[in-house]
Amino acid sequence: MHVIATAGHVDHGKSTLIRALTGMEPDRLAEEQRRAMTIDLGFAWATLPSGEVVAFVDVPGHERFVSNMLAGVGPAPAAMIVVAADEGWKPQSAEHLAALDALGVRYGLLVVTRSDLADPWAAAVDAHARIARTSLGAVETVVVSGVTGEGLDELRAALDRLVARMPPPDLAAPVRLWIDRAFTIRGSGTVVTGTLGAGVVHLGDELEFSGTGKPVRVRGMQSLGVAAESVSAVARVALNLRGVPREQIHRGDALVTPGRFWFTDVVDIRCHGDPVADLPSTVTLHIGSAAVPVRVRPLGVDTARLRLARALPLWIGDRALLRDPGRHHIFGGITVLDVDPPPLTRRGAAAARAAVLEGMDGRADETAEVRRRGLIRRGDLVRMGVPVSGTPVAGDWLVDSKRWEAWRRRLGDEVEQWGREHPLDPGAPVEALRQALGLPDRALVEALVTPPLVARGGRVHREGQGALPAPVAAAVEQIRRDLADQPFQAPEAGRLAQLGLGPREIGAAVRVGALVALADNVVLLPDAFDKALEVLAGLPQPFTASEARKALGTSRRVVVPLLEWLDRQGKTRRLPDSRRVVIRFTGAGDG
Repeated sequence: MHVIATAGHVDHGKSTLIRALTGMEPDRLAEEQRRAMTIDLGFAWATLPSGEVVAFVDVPGHERFVSNMLAGVGPAPAAMIVVAADEGWKPQSAEHLAALDALGVRYGLLVVTRSDLADPWAAAVDAHARIARTSLGAVETVVVSGVTGEGLDELRAALDRLVARMPPPDLAAPVRLWIDRAFTIRGSGTVVTGTLGAGVVHLGDELEFSGTGKPVRVRGMQSLGVAAESVSAVARVALNLRGVPREQIHRGDALVTPGRFWFTDVVDIRCHGDPVADLPSTVTLHIGSAAVPVRVRPLGVDTARLRLARALPLWIGDRALLRDPGRHHIFGGITVLDVDPPPLTRRGAAAARAAVLEGMDGRADETAEVRRRGLIRRGDLVRMGVPVSGTPVAGDWLVDSKRWEAWRRRLGDEVEQWGREHPLDPGAPVEALRQALGLPDRALVEALVTPPLVARGGRVHREGQGALPAPVAAAVEQIRRDLADQPFQAPEAGRLAQLGLGPREIGAAVRVGALVALADNVVLLPDAFDKALEVLAGLPQPFTASEARKALGTSRRVVVPLLEWLDRQGKTRRLPDSRRVVIRFTGAGDG
């Protein structure tokens, strides 16, 4: 299927032409039929001589309904521009053409209608010259009369030639269906319609609804009035949705593939029409079927920041247009340069940003985006519409190589500084390094670690610098000599103080495995547990704490926490009468 929108001044015969081509009534509203004037969007379709099916979006031509017209033209890939032979080029002809040019529409036909009322060639030559100066270029011209039927066969043949030139849709692309109608059908529930420009929708698919950000389920679908299991672009499609009430849906909302679009209310753009300095502070942004008020902040000669009244699912490179509905003026087309721009809070930030935007062309380029941002999640880049092939450095983080090397150098400096300020610590904590470097994820810090740096136990240090400072190491060695003959006679608090072992020094020795702390100021050597278990296994089972104390040759201040530790490790078990048994002992080195 192919989708073509009409364009042209009011009462130039657009709807009459669609009726003649399709045999269908595009004006669906009673008010439209009573006034013989299209007010809202109409839809009809026909099969061309080649067998190709064309769906027409019939748009209103009156200046009061330009917003409705843009909702129909926005998602359509081609246009049929209609000019009446007896009236020629008119104001809405110009505004509709300006809209097509602003949106960058490249495929179309010129149809001169009402050839039964006047010589069509003057109108045709004038219109053709105007159209040739836009994105549409030199279009084919067909002269018809919707009343007599003259030229309709030529028009059908021209439509066949038009659709043959149009590029095939990207069926692998994610879905972004701009909603142009929403209604309720008794027994079915919420139904929405739109033009599917890319991708495929399947029955049962889960899509994300832009109005709420929540998932909705496709419970049924039709295309051209026929139920379908799936619909491929380009197509007019009606979807029966589960998960959203009709009252929450408005024209300009969108249904998108989850996780594939960036929902944003702030974008940086390039203007292709009037100078940015001429834009008023508030205009209307038209994209797809959406019409959203935006506030404009000029940045450069042709670049600006737009703040949208509501978030839309946008990609880098999207085309849209800006319009002043009060003046009925289209300022021109825009290209979205950035859907997640940095804040402009510091002095000079706007000028600096304008300089950056000057070098951006709106093409979704992975290398350029990663370079500008320094660091970004792969999934976020995909949601911005950027094809990604790079390999993440950690998790799903993509990083600019120069920025990465700068962080690596800074990491070494931060580790050295931490060592000077915290000589008792066995390295700098990863979390402290993350904050110092301003990184969003601890995994990035660990990925930055390369020799001579070493990451171990949530800390980073230089190779050979994970040992204790010399005074602490000497004190531990003295304790080792003190306990050589009596391994369970933990040094008293006075002896620890004499050796210079306060809480911080003891903590450092425990972290590197040089000592074990049973309780406050109760420290032993790391092999004390195995030795104690060997002694206790030789006692008659079960045994009391007093018997254990005598066998180990120590005090109650040591034996109580020692036995509790062995209980927690499952190597001894405390019985209801407070006696214990050894339940796990296989000799020295166990545990």
